[in-house]
Amino acid sequence: MSTEGTGNRTPDRPIPIQSTTEPSGAIDFFRDRFDLSEQGLEAVLGTALERSVDRADLYFEYTTQDSVSLEEGLVKDGSRHVEQGVGVRAISGERQGYAHSDEISLDSAQLAAGTARAISETAQSKTSAVAPHASSTHNLYPLDVAPTDIPVGQKVDLLSEIDAYAHRLDPSIKQVMASVISQHRHVLVAGSDGVLAGDIQPLVRLNVQVIASDGEKFEVGYDGMGGRYPLERLMQDEIWKPLVDEAVRVAKLNLQSIACPAGTMNVVLGPGWPGILLHEAIGHGLEGDFNRKKTSAFADRLGQRVASRGVTVVDDGTLPERRGSINVDDEGTASRRNVLIEDGILVGYMHDRLNAELMGMEPTGNGRRESYAHLPLPRMTNTFMLAGEEEPEDIIRSVDRGLYAVSFGGGQVDITSGKFVFSASEAYLIENGQIGAPVKGATLIGNGPDVLTRVSRIGHDLALDRGVGTCGKDGQGVPVGVGLPTVRLDGLTVGGTEG
Repeated sequence: MSTEGTGNRTPDRPIPIQSTTEPSGAIDFFRDRFDLSEQGLEAVLGTALERSVDRADLYFEYTTQDSVSLEEGLVKDGSRHVEQGVGVRAISGERQGYAHSDEISLDSAQLAAGTARAISETAQSKTSAVAPHASSTHNLYPLDVAPTDIPVGQKVDLLSEIDAYAHRLDPSIKQVMASVISQHRHVLVAGSDGVLAGDIQPLVRLNVQVIASDGEKFEVGYDGMGGRYPLERLMQDEIWKPLVDEAVRVAKLNLQSIACPAGTMNVVLGPGWPGILLHEAIGHGLEGDFNRKKTSAFADRLGQRVASRGVTVVDDGTLPERRGSINVDDEGTASRRNVLIEDGILVGYMHDRLNAELMGMEPTGNGRRESYAHLPLPRMTNTFMLAGEEEPEDIIRSVDRGLYAVSFGGGQVDITSGKFVFSASEAYLIENGQIGAPVKGATLIGNGPDVLTRVSRIGHDLALDRGVGTCGKDGQGVPVGVGLPTVRLDGLTVGGTEG
């Protein structure tokens, strides 16, 4: 349960709910399996709306997830997890009451509704209008695919093949770790403003990690891939073998790496996964809740220049089969393509419904939650910078001395100040316009509102990541995507390990 803020007031009776999405099968799934009728849902919403509550919504979830992992040539773990439940939210102004149950039934929803209402209701009330949801016509992934239906034996065979293949590739490979994860999620959202929306979301991921040794030291290499599509795609030789090849290449490269020098230098970010820096250093600061509360370094900066000319950043939840894509968000709002920064000017934030209403703006389809046990928050989907026109090779040649960062590991960001520190998991020195020795221990240190003003060149090679990202916020994790073309950042602080 969670509470926030102060209160407003709308009529006590919910608007009769009606489907605002194209038929997805999710509504029928909950209606048939759990006997959730529209009349029953309206009765629960009526309970949540009593007294001084502005509006209410219900969120039902039924998710199955399978995972199988291999280590040291043996399948060490295999599990099937079923998560189901209902969460009820009652909203009065900024104040939210939330209660949930792991039983999907109208009775359990009624009990949660009474609790949520008691948390959120206030003595003061006034009328406030609620903006209607946009209908969704998306069909971004195959709704009839259940990746958890693949027999576990086939998954074990795949991991065994990966293990054998990696050891055959190079004698320096001493250990192989691999895992395959598949998820099938049904969601249903009903709101007191008449919204009834559902979705069926497949999600798969394959991870490969190897450890290589030259006899003196050990280094790790990783690659992975995933998205919202059939698991069979990842089980094809032409898909999983390149992942193993890449993991082995990175591990062997790390065996040859030298210590990274420190100092202020020009940095070139490679395409694809380095977009994680954009996601963390910039994206979180553009989420609506931080800007409404004025805790973001980007608060009150709409219409101002926050990046170099040519820099356009979007968050797009409508890309087919991408890990971060959704037909509707977890409040029933259709996903969409949202331009956040256009040619260097801040033009928008990402919103869930609550923060959009409180700021007098439109919901953007970014209300997301980890599960029925969590409140929705403004969250990213697929966030990336659009391509420019320059040749990537020319961008590298433009740097006399600097760093070429191809992939990143962990990082830390302070949303209020915008300060960040990111560690590069694959990086090279640039010397006289040429890519030089691989380095280890490189960290990029900077400030989110400042870093995009340091972009001086943008390549035409926009790429999205392979579909392995999970974003954390307030203890909740949701699948996301990132992307970037090759870009040059001037005068960035690089921390290193060179003595």
